[in-house]
This record gives sequence, structure tokens and C-alpha cells, in this order.
Amino acid sequence: MTAHPVTSPRLYFLDWLRVLAFALLVPYHVGMLYVTWDWHVKSPAAGPAIEPLMMLISPWRLGLLFFVAGAALQAAGSRTAVPGFVGRRTARLLWPLLFGMLVVVPPQAYFEVVEKLGYAGSYFDFMALYLQGYGGFCRGVDCLRLPTWNHLWFLPYLWLYCLVGWALLRHAPLVLDRAAAALGRLRPWHMLVLLPLPLMAARLLVGRFPSTHALVDDFYNHAQYLSTFLAGMLVARSGPAMWEGLRRARWPALLLALMGWALIASYLQAYAQTAPPEPVRLAQRLLYGALQGWALIAACGFARQWLDFDHALLRWLTPAVFCVYILHQTLIVLLHRWLLPWQLPPGPEGLLIIGLTFGLSLAIYALARRVPGLRGALGIAPR
Repeated sequence: MTAHPVTSPRLYFLDWLRVLAFALLVPYHVGMLYVTWDWHVKSPAAGPAIEPLMMLISPWRLGLLFFVAGAALQAAGSRTAVPGFVGRRTARLLWPLLFGMLVVVPPQAYFEVVEKLGYAGSYFDFMALYLQGYGGFCRGVDCLRLPTWNHLWFLPYLWLYCLVGWALLRHAPLVLDRAAAALGRLRPWHMLVLLPLPLMAARLLVGRFPSTHALVDDFYNHAQYLSTFLAGMLVARSGPAMWEGLRRARWPALLLALMGWALIASYLQAYAQTAPPEPVRLAQRLLYGALQGWALIAACGFARQWLDFDHALLRWLTPAVFCVYILHQTLIVLLHRWLLPWQLPPGPEGLLIIGLTFGLSLAIYALARRVPGLRGALGIAPR
């Protein structure tokens, strides 16, 4: 099979997949209010009840975003060779990061220290410390590093991976051609076995290199997310036959992912209070990486089957996703604090926060896209 490195017709199912993957962040991060896992703020009703449901999407939700981003970079084709590409990508990703760290993220950090440490100062007092890089907000050895990018860590990681992808497109196209051609020869069942292997290998690093989201020392996350980004590039470079193979593999991949999720959920329940034997822990990590790969195959396959069409709603939502991503977590924290005195049951409260977060994010997008300076600050692409 011959690779096709030239620009292909627009893959609308990837646009839909990107919109849906970013939209999934809202219910997931609302769910973080109600589970026992550590997060910035927590509901008084937090418990383990919905943790299996959270585990259904947790392993693959971010990998899918990096995969689609890699495919989009490849699909950009010759535009990556135009002078100024790196500068435009830098402005597109790092200017919203700077704006977010100064304006959007600080309320999250403020309410985190209020809730976890009992901080009694005003928001303006906190911002003075925030801008000074204060390092005294600690619980034992766990300290909040200020200033912080919190959920915006995705932006510098994506910027770095775009530079890697751009360098490969510019300076090693033949290497990409050979890799894409080899990938394109895979049969659907080969994909189920081989595509998860990099993620399984990356998962073996998690014990030695825990996740930090600090860019410079985050070896485990780079291993999984850079590999999925490059996989997206190679799949897009392999041409239509590769997407067809993913479409044909969608049902087996979904079934394997669901079985992997059930086993991991059982593992977490069985060893909630005790440490597992090392061979069992190793098997769980390998299964987790395989689940990530199968879920990506299933997501791409079903999107190819059902979502490969253009629509006016898609054209409106596509430039909105970065804006919603930048705003959503701060809105969740603020809405949670606003609703606390009402003492609502967790189910209705969570659904209300999800609805209000989407509504407010999209309302801000609809207004901000008309303001040139604010467009760029909130990640809205130029007209």
C-alpha cells in the first residue's frame, strides 16, 4: 500500500471527534467533584459510587485529543511548509496559555487553598501571592506551585508535539512515508494487536515516572501522548484504506475495551485497601495501555462510520472547542462554590453544573469571537 503524504479531502469525522472529545471534558471534570480521587475542590457528597463510570473514559479521553491533533497536523499537508507556521502555532497555543494562567486559572487555585488549607485571605490577597510565585501553600510535602497552568497543561504539550511533527514533516518525510506505508498494510486484527503496543510500553513507566503535567519531567505522559500524536499523523498519512481498516475494527475494539474496563474496575475494587502482588500490578498496567489503544480504534472507527459529514453546527462548534476547553474547569469550580449553600443532591447538582458550564462557555464564545483581542486569548482561530 502506498502512503499518501499530500493533503487529503477534509475528514469531517475527525472534526466531529475533536468536538465530542473536548465536550467530554466537561462531564468528566464535573464528575471529579464527586469521586474520592484528588482534585482542586470536592463536593461534600464525594464517594466511590461513580468511579467505575469515570474509569470508562479516563484512560483514553486525552489520548484521543492528541491523536486527532496529530492527524490534523498531517492533514494540514503543505501548509506546514509555509514560512511562519511555527510562529502561528506558537501564538495559537501559548498566548491562550499565558492569558489563561493570569486570568482564567487563578480562581481554581484560590478556591483550592480556601477549601484544602483554610486560607482566609481575599482573592486580591491571593493574586498578589500568585504573581509572586508563592510556594507556601502546602499539605506536608504536597505544595501548590504558583503560578500554575492547571488544566491548561494540554496547550504546552500540544505545542511541543506540533514542533516535533513539523520537524518530521519538514526534514524526515521519507521516514514518515515508510512508517505510514507499513502501517497501511495492517489488517484490522493486526491493528487490534499492534496499535496498543506503544501505550502498553508507556504504561510500564508510570510506577517509576509518575504523572506531573510539568512538561520537563513528565516522562510517562510524554511516552503515551507523543506516541498517540505521532500515531495520528501516521494514520492520516496512510490514506483512506487505513481509516477503512479502523472502521472495520470498531466493534472488536469496542468489545475488547469494555472487557478491559470491566477487569480494571474489578482490580481497583479488589485492591482498594491492599497493595496488589507485583505480577498482578504489571498485568493491570499492560491491560490499561491496551484498553487505551482499543478505545482509540473504536472511537475512530465509529466516527468514520457515522460522522463523516459536514454540517452548519460543526462549522460553528469547531472554532469553539478551544474556548470551551480553556473556560470549562474554572466555570465548574465557580459554579460548584456558588451552589454549595443550596445543598442539592449530587445527581441534580452535577447535571446542573454540566448544563451551566456548557451554556456559559458557549455564550462567552459567541461574544468573544466578535472581539479580535479576546478571540486569540481564548483560543478562537482567526476568521
